[in-house]
Amino acid sequence: MQNLSPFDLGNDSAYSQWRDQKLEQAPTKLEELVVEIDDPRTLNHAEHGEILKRCRKANMAIYVSKLGATAGTHIPRGIGCRFGLLNLDHNRGAEQDAVTAITVQDDELHTPYIPYSNKTIHWHTDGYYNRLDLQDHGLILHCVRPAMAGGENAVMDHEIAYLLMREANPDHVRALMQEDAMLIPKHVVNGEELRPDRIGPVFMIAADGHLHMRYTMRKRNVLWKDDPTVKQAVAWLEDLLNGESEHIHRATLQAGWGLVSNNVLHDRRGFKDNDNPANKRLLYRARYYDRIQGT
Repeated sequence: MQNLSPFDLGNDSAYSQWRDQKLEQAPTKLEELVVEIDDPRTLNHAEHGEILKRCRKANMAIYVSKLGATAGTHIPRGIGCRFGLLNLDHNRGAEQDAVTAITVQDDELHTPYIPYSNKTIHWHTDGYYNRLDLQDHGLILHCVRPAMAGGENAVMDHEIAYLLMREANPDHVRALMQEDAMLIPKHVVNGEELRPDRIGPVFMIAADGHLHMRYTMRKRNVLWKDDPTVKQAVAWLEDLLNGESEHIHRATLQAGWGLVSNNVLHDRRGFKDNDNPANKRLLYRARYYDRIQGT
């Protein structure tokens, strides 16, 4: 289906039609992404429909619930099931059921990884270092407790990033679609190779025609192809994400709130945690090989 996709640079007609519809529907205010619900564990038909409607338009929705600081990895897993997200990516550091507790941890397993610290996490999509045939297409974040201060997330629809780049310079998109555009170096711990080098594109067209994005702004985590067109495209993308585009939405998830998404671009600002360990910032992260059903 690739040749029928609007993301194929050779299909200007399909792209133009998709672009116009995308821009017409794209939210430019955070409020347009928000759905107020009662309990994420028992989404009713109307609540599910409102979340799905936003995901169809923007690849994401933010739910605001009355659940409060109720813990349990069954919460994000249950939400995922409601949206056809079933195949969890069991990454290193996750709980036994493959959902990851994102909280400050200082043990040997978690300390090397920045999500388990209170530091800023720069723009990325999840699982960019996975095999190309095992990419994370769905992502759920559920907040149990926010930080005492800070911890704001920014999100941006990766399709909008593609659109804005293609409008600015299609050659940037062409450069980032190269099969060797980015190299994620192998991951070695105590002499053991946990992951080999991963090489691939930034923008990928999936078999069903939808757009997928692999990206990280962290300099230590990626080696870009030594090609001036790639470097120019990467610089353009960094300027976009570090700018004030109306398509970048910022929010600090509160207790009982969450993000349902097709693994959109996102970041996290640093935060100050509560001195009481029982009140530390805690979010659950569920990554899926699936895409939200119906989007």
